[in-house]
Amino acid sequence: MKVAIFPGSFDPLTNGHLNIIKRASLLFDELVVAVAINTSKSALFSTEEKVRLIRNAVSDLPNVRVIPTKGLTIDLFKQLEATTLVRGLRDEADYRYERQIAEMNHQLDHAVETIFLMANPRNTYVASSIIKEIAKMGGDVSSFVPANVVQPLKDKFK
Repeated sequence: MKVAIFPGSFDPLTNGHLNIIKRASLLFDELVVAVAINTSKSALFSTEEKVRLIRNAVSDLPNVRVIPTKGLTIDLFKQLEATTLVRGLRDEADYRYERQIAEMNHQLDHAVETIFLMANPRNTYVASSIIKEIAKMGGDVSSFVPANVVQPLKDKFK
């Protein structure tokens, strides 16, 4: 069975993330969306909130599982006996950053393979940090995030 992991902080889940999840789910027997605690970022949503929002957004994808995780992704990779890490790329800056992580993961464990899926062109400018700023200022984020994320995002800035 081919198991892939799509790790990220997903704060919040965007339509770009959801597009990558849907496409990756077609490539593997199981896709595990691993909601990681990112120690270099200040999270808007708790890990539990993010897991719940993502599970709701992917409820129509039977081979997608959403779990919270902490620690090194390669440890989760071994634990789940995964075959692949999935990462989304929007632009060249993402590529440089993600390539470093992929190479480091491979050095830590040579069994770790990473595939990159290019973002859908309509999502290349969508970033969680920008979406949070728009929501904070009362802007409409409904075209950038799944429908079930819109109200919880607004509620965070009331």
